[in-house]
Amino acid sequence: MQRKVFSAEFKAKVAMEALAGRKTVNEIAGVHEVHPNQVTTWKREAQEGLKALFECKRGRRRPDEGQEVEALYGQIGRLQVQLEWLKKKSGLNPPG
Repeated sequence: MQRKVFSAEFKAKVAMEALAGRKTVNEIAGVHEVHPNQVTTWKREAQEGLKALFECKRGRRRPDEGQEVEALYGQIGRLQVQLEWLKKKSGLNPPG
């Protein structure tokens, strides 16, 4: 027997019904012809996805973003020093 493949839209619809709490998991599973465990799994995944949606707000930085910014500023500094050295060696920037 081949496994059924459900679309993301279908999973979301079933998960939203389960989250609403108007029907039991068994009732939802019966209506949509899926196993109750599957409904529970989709409901849990939806809850976790909702948490992740609200954890990353605009204006907040990622945990690793500070290190990335620091590394980029370091690279800018090295490039500026290198540019000044190249200008001095090429004679484009007369001492003054």
